[in-house]
Amino acid sequence: MGDSFYEYLLKVWIQGNRTAAVSHYRKMWETSMKGLVSLVRRTTPSSFAYLGEKMGSSINDKMDELACFAPGMLALGSSGYSPDEAQKFLSLAEELAWTCYNFYQSTPTKLAGENYFFNDGQDMSVGTSWNILRPETVESLFYLWRLTGNKTYQEWGWNIFQAFEKNSRVESGYVGLKDVNTGVKDNMMQSFFLAETLKYLYLLFSPSSVIPLDEWVFNTEAHPIKIVTRNDRAVSSGRSGGSQESDRQLRTRKEGRFRVHH
Repeated sequence: MGDSFYEYLLKVWIQGNRTAAVSHYRKMWETSMKGLVSLVRRTTPSSFAYLGEKMGSSINDKMDELACFAPGMLALGSSGYSPDEAQKFLSLAEELAWTCYNFYQSTPTKLAGENYFFNDGQDMSVGTSWNILRPETVESLFYLWRLTGNKTYQEWGWNIFQAFEKNSRVESGYVGLKDVNTGVKDNMMQSFFLAETLKYLYLLFSPSSVIPLDEWVFNTEAHPIKIVTRNDRAVSSGRSGGSQESDRQLRTRKEGRFRVHH
């Protein structure tokens, strides 16, 4: 499941302050989520929820760790539904987050592989077994912590961080693993580990006043973008030639080029 398109349908709506002008993005997102829900499967015997991988007309019992952004997206978007629907989507987000956390817990290193397969009678088995320090699971834990206040998500995040410390920390930084079963290192630190993984872990243990979600929205690379306010729109739409001239004078003052003529 690719992330950016679905994620941005929701986040453009949020960044636009959920107004009528951006409501069509929300509608497109809700339509997409109906498709996502149709991919939900559950394992035996432990009933882990996962998102099957649609290939043509068939659905493979496989889920990438990359898809672990989905719990956070679902939690973030749940507030736009009616109370009953919102609870359904939040519950699904929590179920999927539990599965993603167990991607980590199911290996000897407690770090997740790249993807997992689900077979009858066997809850999950790692497929591609490398770990390249991806952020998707801890991103979802951050959103769920902020939106529910449930400290369980902090505990899960701490356990993942401890696994990074134990298996990936080296003198000059952090590295991925060639195999999460053996712990053999790959001698490479991806840039998104600093930009996203560690950022979301830091925010997971920071007060909600640090980059509050009612004022900021994160893009898919974890850069915070200010949510447009009604005042911002009023200033933008009400700008006249005179106000543009005032803006130019204000910029000139700030740049030290404004001269007062006597």
